[in-house]
Amino acid sequence: MRGRHVGAGLALLMLAGCGGPVEVAPAPAATSDACTSAASAWPEEVAGAARADTRPASGATAAWAAGADPAIIGRCGVPVPGPTTLECIAVDDVDWIAERLDDGMRFTTYGRDPAVEILVPDHYAPEPLVLSAFGTVAGLGEPTGHRCR
Repeated sequence: MRGRHVGAGLALLMLAGCGGPVEVAPAPAATSDACTSAASAWPEEVAGAARADTRPASGATAAWAAGADPAIIGRCGVPVPGPTTLECIAVDDVDWIAERLDDGMRFTTYGRDPAVEILVPDHYAPEPLVLSAFGTVAGLGEPTGHRCR
């Protein structure tokens, strides 16, 4: 049930971006030093989608959209995940927890504080391929010692 609720939220965030800024709620630790530095670390393009404006404007949030396609969403400062049974994958020396949603996937850095969350709609499948674009912003978080195994 949780995946359905989260997936519906992803759809609402993406739909809000059609024709204007993409609505992205800042994460709880968005004002941390690392997330303040995120403004210059987000990539300009992801999977052929250009960087889009977000509302409210924050350096700790970002979105990428191509035409009427749903937006990819990035947020710095989400809660740091603890041990989990969800899939954990390593991309370019960054560990990510992968969670399937109804309309895409959520990836959250694992072993980094603050954590970065990337929401990738099904439109960009296979979704894990976009993660290499986020190595710089993911690397802003301090390592916690947790790693994928």
